[in-house]
Amino acid sequence: MANSAQSRKRARQGEKRRQHNAGYRSMFRTFVKNLLATIESGDKAKAQEAYIEAASVIDKTANKGLIHKNKAANQKARLNARVKAMS
Repeated sequence: MANSAQSRKRARQGEKRRQHNAGYRSMFRTFVKNLLATIESGDKAKAQEAYIEAASVIDKTANKGLIHKNKAANQKARLNARVKAMS
């Protein structure tokens, strides 16, 4: 357990940051899952709209440092390829 005042404060801050990040991580996963479900449904117009929303959330999580910018770019590229491959 944290003994000094500084380490107690850092523990408090870390817990607050962890909970904050968990919300963004959950939102990130939800939007990607919604996009994948839309792709499975076969509606290309809705899939394109869902991709735009998901790409925005992916960029936000990368800017906040939750995921690496290269991972964000990879995810967007793969999801966009799946949307474009729809007939």
